[in-house]
Amino acid sequence: FPFSEMFSEMEGRNSDFWGASAHREMTPNPFTGTGYLPWHLQTYFVAIRKDMLKSRAFKRYWENLPDVKTYTDAVLLHESQFTKHFTDLGYSAEAYVDPDDYGSHYPAFINVDETIINRFPLLKRRLFFHDPTFLEHNPVDLPRALRILKETSDYDVNLIWRNVLRTSELRNLNTNAALMSVLPDIRTKDDDAAADYGKVAVCAHIYYTDMLDEMLDLTGNIPVPYDFIATTNTPEKKAEIEAILAKRPGVKKVIVRVVEQNRGRDMSSLFISFRDLFIDDRYDLVCRLHTKKSPQVQASRGNLFKRHVLDNLLNTSGYVHNVLDMFHDNPSIGVAVPPMIHISYPTMGHVWFANRPKVEETARLLKIDVKFDDTTPVAAYGTMFWFRPRALRKLFEHKWKWEDFNAEPHHVDGGLAHALERLIAYTAQDAGYTTQHIVCAHQAAHNYAMLEFKMQKLVGALPFNDFQRHYELLSAWKNAGYPLGASAMQMPAMQTPATLTSVKSSLAELSFAIKSSLKFRAPMLFKILRPIYRGIRAVIKPNSRRNGG
Repeated sequence: FPFSEMFSEMEGRNSDFWGASAHREMTPNPFTGTGYLPWHLQTYFVAIRKDMLKSRAFKRYWENLPDVKTYTDAVLLHESQFTKHFTDLGYSAEAYVDPDDYGSHYPAFINVDETIINRFPLLKRRLFFHDPTFLEHNPVDLPRALRILKETSDYDVNLIWRNVLRTSELRNLNTNAALMSVLPDIRTKDDDAAADYGKVAVCAHIYYTDMLDEMLDLTGNIPVPYDFIATTNTPEKKAEIEAILAKRPGVKKVIVRVVEQNRGRDMSSLFISFRDLFIDDRYDLVCRLHTKKSPQVQASRGNLFKRHVLDNLLNTSGYVHNVLDMFHDNPSIGVAVPPMIHISYPTMGHVWFANRPKVEETARLLKIDVKFDDTTPVAAYGTMFWFRPRALRKLFEHKWKWEDFNAEPHHVDGGLAHALERLIAYTAQDAGYTTQHIVCAHQAAHNYAMLEFKMQKLVGALPFNDFQRHYELLSAWKNAGYPLGASAMQMPAMQTPATLTSVKSSLAELSFAIKSSLKFRAPMLFKILRPIYRGIRAVIKPNSRRNGG
């Protein structure tokens, strides 16, 4: 909104200095826990009138200002003192956005949506990168403010993302700004609303050719003609893939390449085998897929993960149309990923696993200069996602070698493939692009319902009902090394086979996962080791009758 509106309003105020916004007095001072924080103008925007500007008092203030080295120093030594210092000397101050008009102590932050409705011309950067715990507690509705800004002004919001991406932790940014789209299965724009999406491609690693028809049924939901480019691991599979694709409508150009090695699986095939296709601007938008079976986990868990990923990328033709429209209308979006899988998977708060050191090492190699999130990186979990190739240019420009990736069957955490999975969104951030989570309606319902259940179970086990206090309590417990009190020490006596998995059951699941992985990836070795597997299974197989089976 025009600054002239604010200046016109404040020109009629009889004050010696004024600010765009003010902070209400608070007791105790939230920065020190003692005393009080005075009412003060926020010094990111202050106008000083001539008499005060030319006064000796104004000059002395700046001459005597202590060194400011931190954000807290800036608040305690300057911002919170500036207004009081000069009003105590008899000067008058006013604010364009006054706390008394909004009923909160910090309206430019806490009431950001209401200030935008009132055409406040400033939006604080801190809203995007501040700790989401504060925004949840107060509560701050930044997503509403952004919607209002987009609907009622001609401001280019891409300028916002270009700026805040430079210094934000991605998880905080995506949380505060709610960079998640629940897209309907029917296109929200008029069906005849033409859009130039540029050149679109599906880029797939097809190890299991028996899953190709299932994949093509989903890519058939792409409402525009697209190229299908694929990798596989044998010439025989290449011929089979080409024959199947020849019968499919909607596919323009077909490119199928045989990888030199299967080290790194879908990640190496993307960044080595397709490097030449994506280091230039040959494609504008790409859907990355692979044939996912997850033989290392039980079938129901692997199938749920597969549905979670594919439904949220390609659910229906109308849904995909909405995805394409989203990219078209928001040039700042570089990558679109499904939300983090959390049902039946130990991801939340722990999904770095053993990968962070390799991610940081790879980021240094590629000169990717961003902040990484502490516990839960924003990522394309499952390594299927929509992307603009230019957003991932640094990953494609580097000349990876097959030997950089772990040899089979050691496709494990800590290797390059899993590091690249977690680096995709941060590469886009480094290039100036956001990562948008996209989710279809039925997946949103399932995931939210289960997430709400898990949250209320955790919160119900804690002694109070405030999220910030929950976090502070659990953080203190973690920092102390997770000590257990006397009552907690009795927990093992309450464990039963019906509710907690025994050691034997865990070993049995591990044994089954190893067997399944070998059966899919090394059938000859599986046949050789089958007698050994049966012997181990006989020893550790849980007693099904005792467990109520």
